[in-house]
Amino acid sequence: MPIKSLIRTVPHYPKQGIQFRDITTLLKDPIGFRMVVDALAHHYANQKIDKIAGIEARGFIIGAALAYKLGVGFVPIRKSGKLPADTIGHDYALEYGADRVEIHTDAIAHGEQVLLVDDLIATGGTAEAAVALIQKLGGFVMGCAFVIDLPDLGGAKRLVENGLKPFSLCEFEGD
Repeated sequence: MPIKSLIRTVPHYPKQGIQFRDITTLLKDPIGFRMVVDALAHHYANQKIDKIAGIEARGFIIGAALAYKLGVGFVPIRKSGKLPADTIGHDYALEYGADRVEIHTDAIAHGEQVLLVDDLIATGGTAEAAVALIQKLGGFVMGCAFVIDLPDLGGAKRLVENGLKPFSLCEFEGD
């Protein structure tokens, strides 16, 4: 069963013209969810990873399961004002607005190898903001893992141009 077949497209969400790729249909399928975690774990099995950083909110689900599977720690990267202790933040633009992400200042130690995880890569703004936070704490982003790549929006290419290594399990092009 292809992972892509378990992902729902919601037209015109959150605004007119956006084709939202909804992984809740994938997550509710026990075989599909396991396939995603197992495929990512297999891809990163022989790489040194100290922590997985997951981007709110769907990156938490995939990232936490992957961290468990790989036996490493998990770090949440959240929207502004959601973390209870000392944080640093980064403002960024996304394909339909602007936002801010934050991370606890003690989440990543200097020199730790971090795998960034989210459900999809679109324009790359959210991922770049998360990378900036990890790097500000002294972490090294050894890769960026996504379930979905939207290549027409150029985010994965943008990450590559910034020396990062994106990996995704499926693509949705031109629709």
